[in-house]
Amino acid sequence: MRWVVCALLFFATTVNYMDRQVISILKPVLETELHWSNPQAIEQEYSYIVMAFTLAYAFGVLLFGWFIDKVGTKIGYAISIVIWGLSSVSHAFARSSVGFGVARVGLGLGESGNFPAAIKTVAEWFPKRERALATGIFNSGANVGALLAPIVIPWAIYAFAADPKHPYWQIGFLLTGTLDLLWLAFWLGIYQKPAHKKSLSRAEYDYIHSDVEEQQATKEKIRWGQLLTYRQTWAFFFGKFLTDFVWWFYLFWLPSYLKDKYHVDIKDLANFALPLIIIYSFTTVGSIGGGWLSSRLIQIGWSVNRARKTAMFAFALAVVPITAVKYVSLWPAVILIGIAAAAHQGWSANIFTTASDMFPKKAVASVTGIGAMAGAVGGLLFQYLTGLMLASYKASGDIQPGYSILFGICASAYLTALLLFHWFAPKMSPAKI
Repeated sequence: MRWVVCALLFFATTVNYMDRQVISILKPVLETELHWSNPQAIEQEYSYIVMAFTLAYAFGVLLFGWFIDKVGTKIGYAISIVIWGLSSVSHAFARSSVGFGVARVGLGLGESGNFPAAIKTVAEWFPKRERALATGIFNSGANVGALLAPIVIPWAIYAFAADPKHPYWQIGFLLTGTLDLLWLAFWLGIYQKPAHKKSLSRAEYDYIHSDVEEQQATKEKIRWGQLLTYRQTWAFFFGKFLTDFVWWFYLFWLPSYLKDKYHVDIKDLANFALPLIIIYSFTTVGSIGGGWLSSRLIQIGWSVNRARKTAMFAFALAVVPITAVKYVSLWPAVILIGIAAAAHQGWSANIFTTASDMFPKKAVASVTGIGAMAGAVGGLLFQYLTGLMLASYKASGDIQPGYSILFGICASAYLTALLLFHWFAPKMSPAKI
């Protein structure tokens, strides 16, 4: 039953990232629809729309982390997806960059509930030795969603258009919003906590609750502000703050990079989709493999601390070669970016799991919310830097040096984050609450 629950989380994360990526795929189309008449202002104005989503996400993930710990995963997750599903649909009715910004705010608020709810669900349904693998599996939905979007969205907007010169871009948002609400029906019909799931066997229930510290957990309520007094919280905070922005950069700017450097056009579906399909296929392997690696090391007798950090160090090193992307042609660049993106997802599967390694189940969503908020703030700052830098270099006549600097920042982020994580949590000891 726990793997059925994991499948639900996987599909939720898949539609979450389809929603999130539609805006970057449709950017070339929306430049015309939103009347971005000044070519030099396109990157800056687009970055503001992305920042609206990121700012709302940063606020919402903190709120939803607390809210889900308070009301439970079933209700909290349901409310989250209703908000993001309706917000996704609302994009279809936007007619200006301001309208898109408002819709993105709603989407950011709604989507912010996904990871606090999913990580808490994994903590409720899996023992520690399986949590990284389960997290890697559901988190691979981010890659599958990002992989499906460049295939499905361009096909849909042109297939339903009366005139190929004016694609029916609204269908992209209507489609993903419908998938969100469809998933909600399955969630409400299937999900229960282990203690309330009548079809759950006693053997599986005992296995889920086999961690000794969970058997001895206190029922005392944990105040949100109290969590900020623990070094473990700050380890997770910086692990997310210094790395999440890299994934957001790939998600929102990669189609533009491929267009600017390699002249990949959305109208040529095969050439537009194939590089993104390859990159996000890599990330699916990285997400599941990253979760499997540390889980396997724990199973053969390694400590949780040693297993998680060894895996995170390996993935931090795998990102470094992306600095060479400026020197190569399209397909070697796709491979380098694919490896780096896969390494990010391997890192992500492990950093997310450290929240449930170091905190009791009742605090996991709140801690995840704090870390995800930190990641969103890092993403917000980097989106602003990206828009500013690319607009500046584009005005000078050569946008490529701007991309090179941004990829260089991405390459060094993970090793820096791991050093800070280790400094705040040298042994990853459980927080004594």
